[in-house]
Amino acid sequence: MKKSLIISIFIIISAILTACGGDKSSSGEADGLLSDGKLIVGVTAGPHEQILEKVKELGEEEGLDIELQVFSDYVMPNVALSEGEIDINSFQTEPFFDQMNEERGLDLIKVADTVTFPMGIYSEKIEDIKDLSEGAKIGLPNDPTNSGRALALFEKAGLIKMKEDAGTDATIRDIEENNNNYEFIELDSAQIARQLGELDAAAINTNFAMEHGFVPTEDSIFIEGQDSPYANLIAVRNESKDEEVVQQFIDLYHSDEVKTFVEEEFQGSVIASW
Repeated sequence: MKKSLIISIFIIISAILTACGGDKSSSGEADGLLSDGKLIVGVTAGPHEQILEKVKELGEEEGLDIELQVFSDYVMPNVALSEGEIDINSFQTEPFFDQMNEERGLDLIKVADTVTFPMGIYSEKIEDIKDLSEGAKIGLPNDPTNSGRALALFEKAGLIKMKEDAGTDATIRDIEENNNNYEFIELDSAQIARQLGELDAAAINTNFAMEHGFVPTEDSIFIEGQDSPYANLIAVRNESKDEEVVQQFIDLYHSDEVKTFVEEEFQGSVIASW
């Protein structure tokens, strides 16, 4: 009697474990990022969100359910991705991504390029970069990534010369030649457009310029070209890089439909970089 009871209990437990195992293989857990039936993509508000809405629309046609999670800052999309709250993010340049990965010890990886938001130099006082007077006050972002980018833009515009070994994280201390004694003023990236009237010129990120009502290709007095090294990217956790749905998402983003949308919607202020 006791032996039969033990055998019966063993059979029941085995059946339960087998059922659980079967559920695991068919429940979607084996589908990795799609374990809940949808792909959650982190994005910042503005052009990135607009582009991802188009990608989402195309995904629906292919049976891929994409949910957008919109962030208002540049730190949390990477933190949320690292902690598994989202599956993919699309909002940042490679230098910023590399810096975040290193500083916070994140195990994230770039899987594709997306678009470039060309940084421009703007002014309410002059219409040509050559008209900047000696000692002019020039604003630039105060964060390391965008500061170095702005200084490279100033150098390309012929305003300064940087030290030969100045990298993407260069600061105003890396300026080697400033023959016109320009005064460089570091400001918060999001505030520069609002303070432009107090400056003679300033380097402004495209997203903030557009928020301020500028059309970068029309209103800037100098702007990055298509050779800009600051393309934005798609990032995932390292463990997810080989999942089929990641490549599916990349293919949707890199489609002709999205490229046409970017060209028509932003008129050169955002450039497809694939």
